[in-house]
Amino acid sequence: MTAPATLLDKLWAAHEVHRRADGASLLWVDRHLVHEGSHHAFAKLAERGLAVAEPGLTLAVVDHYAPTRGRERIADPQIAAMIERLRDNAARHGVPLFDLSDPRQGIVHVIGPEQGLTLPGLLITCGDSHTSTHGAFGALAFGIGATEVAHVLATQTIWQRKPAAMRIRVEGRLGPAVTAKDIALNWIARLGADGARGHAVEYAGAAVSALSMEGRMTLCNLSIEGGARFGMIAPDDTTLAYLKGRPFVPAGGDWDRAAEDWLALRSDPDAAFSRAVVFDAEEIAPTVTWGTSPEQAVPVGGTIPDPARLPDDKAEAARAALDYMGLVPGRPIAGTPVDQVFLGSCTNGRIEDLRAAAAVLAGRTARVPGIVSPGSAPVKRQAEEEGLDRIFIAAGLDWVEAGCSMCVGMNGDIVAAGRRCASSTNRNFRGRQGRGARTHLMSPAMVAAAAVAGEITDVRPLLAGRAA
Repeated sequence: MTAPATLLDKLWAAHEVHRRADGASLLWVDRHLVHEGSHHAFAKLAERGLAVAEPGLTLAVVDHYAPTRGRERIADPQIAAMIERLRDNAARHGVPLFDLSDPRQGIVHVIGPEQGLTLPGLLITCGDSHTSTHGAFGALAFGIGATEVAHVLATQTIWQRKPAAMRIRVEGRLGPAVTAKDIALNWIARLGADGARGHAVEYAGAAVSALSMEGRMTLCNLSIEGGARFGMIAPDDTTLAYLKGRPFVPAGGDWDRAAEDWLALRSDPDAAFSRAVVFDAEEIAPTVTWGTSPEQAVPVGGTIPDPARLPDDKAEAARAALDYMGLVPGRPIAGTPVDQVFLGSCTNGRIEDLRAAAAVLAGRTARVPGIVSPGSAPVKRQAEEEGLDRIFIAAGLDWVEAGCSMCVGMNGDIVAAGRRCASSTNRNFRGRQGRGARTHLMSPAMVAAAAVAGEITDVRPLLAGRAA
């Protein structure tokens, strides 16, 4: 009799090639995703005269430095050089590239699932921390450093230490306009930015099962902001419905066999987790960050915390965050003026996210400027077919091309110093969206509400009588 196993146990064992005496595992990598920032790893290969071991299992994507305007002639020579370097490396090693002109181009963590390159049971790596997104499909997916990227390129394997297994269950039913983004910000605020440190988080519970795949990707994407190594959700019928018919997904009899195997990828009923936490979905409200860490968040009806009332280990960070953000403790977070908004990113740049924002903006005018950058070219085309672009443009927002855009501020889209941005992205770190930028994280619908009000506001009244 074998001991009950978690989903983590099963996926890890399936990919473990060798285990050293010190406990580190050599794992086989099924998909390796690279982008413009991977040039350091390619340089290491060149130094040693090595080739990419499995170019067919590697995918290159232009996303972080992808301009969202003026792609025909990139004005910034540094951005142009970064993109050209990726093109050269992909061509030299025979790695497929989703270039700026490719109709499938987009953010790597959007196009992987969209194209069916992300599948249950795979081990997926990328030199980007939000690779955890792909865990929504029941995959092992995590970000790696430059040296590790080089190792995967050269060997198609990676050395890793197995994290402990943690389960976060969200039971009950989410209220109106409460999203996966709110689930994530809620648990991170309650457990802290290191609340899942050293763990792989498996999400479960009725509220998680009810999420769309887009919502599940958002939830897994944000796992690392709570300290987790990565996040996972067991495959189910929702997973299969999303995957079936996508370009790189098995078809015919292969689909039937694969689907059967995928549905078996779940934790055994009596599997032991090193930590287990349960949240009540009905207690979660639309949530917004006030500080410079995703854990510094409150419900939209809440107040900005007073550092004097916080534990000692949180108080100093709160004082520094409030000083940077220009906020006063004790005041309601709602009513905080914003200077601009951003809709997009690998966290919330999918069609479902754009629909949610458009439901708020339809027939209304934004009081502040903003950018809407779809997560991929296919998402952009679909949004335009549905008329969402016309809603954003009529509201006064800029409808631009797909890419990481204002999430990382590497591509020309930035927030000016001292300006406050309501953003659907994943990090509100100092300078993340531009030197001196002040970022408030929230769901796409909440971003749209902030655009309409010109300040942080509860989206729920704005959706009364509308389809969210």
